[in-house]
Amino acid sequence: MPIDIAALSARFNVNAERGEEGCFPRFFARMKRIEQGKGKRVLLISDETTAPFASPLLSSLGKEGVECALFTLPEREPVADEKSVSLVQNAGMGYDYLLAVGSGTLNDLAKIAAKNTGKECGVFATAPSMDGFTSGVAALIEGGAKVSKPSRVVSDVLLDTAVLSRAPRMMIGAGVGDILAKYCALCDWKISHLLTGEAYNEEAASLMYGAVLACDGSIPALLKGEREGTERLTDALLISGYAMVIAGSSRPASGAEHHISHFLETDFLRRGERIPLHGIKVGLGTLVSLYLYHTLSRRPPFAGCEKVYAEAEKLPGVERVRGILSSLGCPVRFSEIGVTEEIFRAALLNAYKLRDRLTILSVCNREGILTDAVLDELCGEFL
Repeated sequence: MPIDIAALSARFNVNAERGEEGCFPRFFARMKRIEQGKGKRVLLISDETTAPFASPLLSSLGKEGVECALFTLPEREPVADEKSVSLVQNAGMGYDYLLAVGSGTLNDLAKIAAKNTGKECGVFATAPSMDGFTSGVAALIEGGAKVSKPSRVVSDVLLDTAVLSRAPRMMIGAGVGDILAKYCALCDWKISHLLTGEAYNEEAASLMYGAVLACDGSIPALLKGEREGTERLTDALLISGYAMVIAGSSRPASGAEHHISHFLETDFLRRGERIPLHGIKVGLGTLVSLYLYHTLSRRPPFAGCEKVYAEAEKLPGVERVRGILSSLGCPVRFSEIGVTEEIFRAALLNAYKLRDRLTILSVCNREGILTDAVLDELCGEFL
């Protein structure tokens, strides 16, 4: 049975509301609620790509008597850097509530600007492309480096399935990549628990795993553009944030595949190149993690390896996940996003150092499994 996302969101004081054509009654009612003689003043924040999606919502808010306006960043694909944060904060002066109209970057900008200025914030999601909608952190670029900073947690996530279904295919694929990654992230967490005694939260893990299974089972519907597929993907993305809150860390949602992604981001920034979508890089990292898990029994044994083999048997196959990502237009080789052999090898040998966290990648490095021959094998499979 699908998880009741509205009820779950209410537990975390988030209004996750599905609506159509810019109409979200619960959100409107809260914006109109009289506080000290007036309702909330709402600033919608878009970029040049998402501005058209703001129009119906802006019109509906106006008809409800809510004081509102639209601020559009002067770029099609802005980055969440100090300059953009400053622009959003300055635009928000005189407003009580910042509503991002978009996905990852705009959501992060609204959350960090809201935290810096003591305002409320929310997001009208235009693409089911990442799992940061309900998280309490924002990914920013500061001093040329990618950093995660504490942010305001959104009060509202506004979801129009028709809008989300029409998102660019690769953005939908990025969202799927971020969700399928949870198979490996959860497995990394479990083997760490088994091998090192790291705390393991059954509620968070079960919630995340259930959402992944529901999303995975709805991939055929998603490929057909059916409502159920989009809703299960969106639910899983929201649940990911809640699972992290329950766990008190990103463990239910992030493992070796995310470490590979973060390592690659640093290289893209160093070279001054456009960073591919988070879920695209994570999807590629997931293929590597799955391959390492499924081929581990062919490698030299190590203390506790039988426990890891048992967990690996529960994971989906590499080819199945590769096929899903490919069907959604996602790259399935690192070279397709501009990663060189040198950087790919460096990621395999060094990405695990980004976080003091046991994963399949740290196990393989610790146990000396990633020999030159195995690295050549991985290059042949994924580069």
